[in-house]
Amino acid sequence: MPSALPDGEPVPSDGSLPVSALDGLGSRPFGFYLHVPYCASRCGYCDFNTYTATELRSSGAVASQETYADNVVAEVRHARKVLGDADLPVRTVFLGGGTPTLLPAGDLVRMLAAIREEFGLADGAEVTTEANPESVDPAYLAELREGGYNRVSFGMQSARPHVLQLLDRHHTPGRPEACVAEARAAGFEHVNLDLIYGTPGESDDDWRASLDAAIGAGPDHVSAYSLIVEDGTKLAARVKRGELPMIDDDVHADRYLIAERALTAAGYSWYEVSNWSTAPEGRCRHNELYWTGGDWWGAGPGAHSHVGGVRWWNAKHPAAYAQALAEGRTPAQGRERLTAEDRRVERILLELRLAEGIPLDLLTETGLKAARQHLADGLLDAAPHAAGRAVLTLRGRLLADAVVRDLVD
Repeated sequence: MPSALPDGEPVPSDGSLPVSALDGLGSRPFGFYLHVPYCASRCGYCDFNTYTATELRSSGAVASQETYADNVVAEVRHARKVLGDADLPVRTVFLGGGTPTLLPAGDLVRMLAAIREEFGLADGAEVTTEANPESVDPAYLAELREGGYNRVSFGMQSARPHVLQLLDRHHTPGRPEACVAEARAAGFEHVNLDLIYGTPGESDDDWRASLDAAIGAGPDHVSAYSLIVEDGTKLAARVKRGELPMIDDDVHADRYLIAERALTAAGYSWYEVSNWSTAPEGRCRHNELYWTGGDWWGAGPGAHSHVGGVRWWNAKHPAAYAQALAEGRTPAQGRERLTAEDRRVERILLELRLAEGIPLDLLTETGLKAARQHLADGLLDAAPHAAGRAVLTLRGRLLADAVVRDLVD
């Protein structure tokens, strides 16, 4: 089941932010994340805040898919009131879930239109939706493109039927590749395929076949994530019962190296540990906004937001979220104010994973000592280090979490 929200301080009923959070608003990149919490079925590895129709049946019509776009539009208008009249053109919009494309294309277009009407879109704004391959067709994609979407991210995960079956994915092999062609025909400039490696029962050859299929489809962006067995999921229960083996770290490392070789040979370059693009303009700018400390408003149940050092999160269940909006209250359930030290640590945690790395002056003396040791061990690149930056080597990417832990000390 979905993981729990953090604790935090109460949020005023009108959602108002501290004056300090509004200082400099508009001088930092600003984006919107719209969470669509509906799925046709629950994947065995997923602990996201998502719900199937069966899980929501007892919640009543207030949590239905049919009224969901109205709720998001209401929150977008609420956001405009909270953020005041600052000139705040939106640079990125990202619809995630769940499966946003379970909603009619017109609903997705209407939610984007509300952002455009209330805030305006910056020139060249990136507008992305996630999609399951079986939830779209050419007409649906064409309607999205006409409505202002210019990037789409398909959940491919694998090209092998037995891997898809274990992950509880229901599309057929070959369908994600067809979706890329359909998106291109509809006029989408940027297309991503998501892959997962390290599924129990997956071999190196299975993983190579998935990479070959993804590359052959011709997206300009590929994301490859190691499978994480999250507590509370069906997959975790199967592993605990001994029905499935855990994949060890060495296998994950080998699979990552296979991906790096295949994607680099095909003309992709890494720009974040788990993400590759064919050119800088193909990068996911919305994710870059997260990773570099920009401002964003997250609309939808359980969605997180960040503005000017204040982070907050919405009520988790769609029914509670909808009820708050219907009563004219903020759907925010709690918030926290980040200290300067919090923000320094988060910069290290997130930006070290980027190809540009971090400035060494972010580090304490203890962190600098650790950086020198990681440099000697070949986990940090010598040339950037000499120029004042910590940048992971390929080997360092394999051990990124451990390097980060040492540098934040």
